[in-house]
Order: sequence, then C-alpha cells, then structure tokens
Amino acid sequence: MVILGGGESGVGTALLCHKEGYDVFLSDAGVIRPNYHQELVQLGIPFESEKHDLDRILQADEVMKSPGIPDKSPVVKAIREKGIPVISEMELAYRHKGDSRIIGITGSNGKTTTTALIHHICVKGGMDCALVGNIGKSIARQIATEPKRLYVAEISSFQLDDIVSFRPDIAVLTNITEDHLDRYAYDLSKYAAAKFNIVKNQTELDFFIYNADDPVTIEYLNQYPFHSKPMPISMRRELPKGAFIKDKQMHVKHGETLSMSIFDFALKGKHNQYNTMAAAVAGSLVGIRKEKIREAVASFESLEHRMEKVATIRGIEFINDSKATNVNSTWFALESMEKPVTLILGGVDKGNDYALISDMVQEKVKAIICLGVDNKKIHDAFEHLVPIMMDASSAEEAVQKAYSVSAKGDVVLLSPACASFDLFKNYEDRGDQFKKAVREL
Repeated sequence: MVILGGGESGVGTALLCHKEGYDVFLSDAGVIRPNYHQELVQLGIPFESEKHDLDRILQADEVMKSPGIPDKSPVVKAIREKGIPVISEMELAYRHKGDSRIIGITGSNGKTTTTALIHHICVKGGMDCALVGNIGKSIARQIATEPKRLYVAEISSFQLDDIVSFRPDIAVLTNITEDHLDRYAYDLSKYAAAKFNIVKNQTELDFFIYNADDPVTIEYLNQYPFHSKPMPISMRRELPKGAFIKDKQMHVKHGETLSMSIFDFALKGKHNQYNTMAAAVAGSLVGIRKEKIREAVASFESLEHRMEKVATIRGIEFINDSKATNVNSTWFALESMEKPVTLILGGVDKGNDYALISDMVQEKVKAIICLGVDNKKIHDAFEHLVPIMMDASSAEEAVQKAYSVSAKGDVVLLSPACASFDLFKNYEDRGDQFKKAVREL
C-alpha cells in the first residue's frame, strides 16, 4: 500500500495500515509536519518527503490518495495510467471498522456544524462515539488507536471521490451549492455526483437524510437512485417521515414524534434550522431518546470559526466566520444578520459567482474590506452596491479598517466566501489572526 500525502489523513491511514499488517510506504511532495514525522519514525513506517519516488510508488498494489491531492497532479496521473487502484482514506477505514456504525455527513454548507451537533447529541445520549473526518481526528487514526462503536464523520466530496465499498449506516446530505468547482472542471454535475457517492452503496437497511427544500439536491436525486430509506427534512411542507418545521415548531417523525420550538435551538439562523433538523433525525435513527435530543439541541455551543462571536468593542460586534469558504456560506451568514454589516471578504476564489449574494449585500452591508492578494473580482461585483470598499493584505489591517468605518450598533463580519491559502495557512489560521487583531484593538 502506498499512501500519498503526509497530513492527518495520510498519517492516520499509515497508522491503520501498520496495525493491520500492510506493507506500507508514505510519500509526500512537501514537508511533513514534525509531529507526523515523529509518529512515522517511531513506528518504523517507511516514508519520503519533499519528493515522490515514482518507481517505488508505481510498484504499489493499491494507493491511498489524501483528499487534498488533485487528480491532475503528475503522480496521480501516472498511477492511474498504470491502472493501479486509487482509494480514499474513508474506503480503507471502512474495511477495518468491524461492526461499528458510521454516520456520514457531506454537503456544501453546514456539514461541520451538523456533524458536531450529531456528535453532541450522541454523547448526550450516552453513546460510545467519536467525531472524525474533516473535523477531529482522521477516521483511520481513530480506528487504529481508539476504536468506537459509532463514528460521526464529516466527509468532503474529495473523500468521496475514491470510494469503492464505503457505506455509511446513515448518510446526511445538507445541500449542494457551487463549491470546489475548480476540482470538478467547473461542472456542477460532477461535483453533485461526488456528493451522491455517499449513498451509492447503501442498502434498504440504511438511511438517507437530505434537504427536500434544496433544489439542486432534488434535481440530482432522480439521477442517482439510492436504495436506503429516505428521511427528508423541510420547512415548506409537512412530511410523514424525517423532520419538518411548521409554526415555529420542529417535528421529527421517526418512532415517537419529537416536537420542539425553534426558539429553544442553540443555533440561530434559518440555515441552522436545517442543520438542527438533520442532526435530530440522525439522533433518533441511532435510538437516542427524544428528551436527550431536545437537551442536546438546546445546549450545543457553536464551533470555532463558524459564526463565532469574538468581542464587542465600543458597541461594534466582531464575528469570526472564517470557515465560510464559499459564497453560499457567506449568504447564510449575512441572512442571519440583523444589524448593519462591515463585511471582510476575499481570498482564493474557487470559481465564485458573487451575483448569488448581491441582493443580500445590498440589503445588509455598509462596507466591504477585501482581504486577499487579488480583489478585482470582488470590486467588480460590489463597488456599485456598497459605498465603502477598501483593500487589506493582513488580518490586522482588515480589522483596523473595518473598525474605522463601523459605528456603534454595527457588526464586523469575517465571512470570506473564499479559501485562505493566499495569505494564510488555512481558514483556522485566518480566523485566529482575525481574533488576535480584534483583541488588540
């Protein structure tokens, strides 16, 4: 087994392969972080960094490709041309999970929040479970080092691209919007196909939770037939199974009906009502009592970098939504705002269509601070809608400029709609630098 990539996914896979007796070799074209380097050395797992030994890689029976490595990279092309099977970490982990169950959550927006809330519900319900995938440890590492009865896994489209037999007991698809289209030849249908991989191996014993109000999901639902039990969620109509909201009450229809006022939800905003419905349905499907679900939904604390309240300074509220790496996430953030907004926007554009948020910007935003190396597309999209537009090349500069143009009663919202790699290591680094700059005002 050859593993491409020496990050959390790759090293987690290496640990699992080592435990299961595979002949394993890990290769990373970049520098492997010291903690991962140390783990590989301690276990005697052969590896290389800052290069790919193509001769050795092409001797593999199978390759696990880390999700961050695109198919167009030369080494992946060479592997595929030779006909060597390429799998994802999710696929390998699935082979070694034993009789443990998996709740797999994917979607363009809301998957991190939904995953964390499902895990919170399961913990409240007393289940032996772990939070894995894009959030928390890699699932392979968890299975190798501390196996659980249930894995609650956030799964990206990249992690679903190379599955063969992977089959979650419960699949959750929050929604499908234009995101990561640069990895899918700017073709929404290819991206949607990757998302629907989450249900392709499910059987009638499994469940599929999806948003019945999301037009793109419904459009592709008919193209990708699934065999699991459908559990739709909706705010527009009553449903016989799944969940719906009517007259400000959530109703979860599985076994005994759970009803709960949306005003008791810890998570605010319309988009979070969908996330909460999906999580409540998942909780009910693994047998958690409705009182425990209600208690968990009311007590959940929002995640770092996701609509995270940082501070209020001289009446100006600062919110860190650095995890908003696509336009729809920013739309949802703006939709939940009730005060005038100074919006910090920008980064690495993944094929964004800013027209999707132009109405929301016109309605809610008084100023835009562009935080990125190339801000032309943002200026072109919004300079006729917003009276104040300024550029910044660091989180500190963005915060200072946002503070200078905001007044008491305003909100400064970091919700970039873009990836962070032009100025920051990742969205966490961007959010951390934003928070540090706010606290230094």
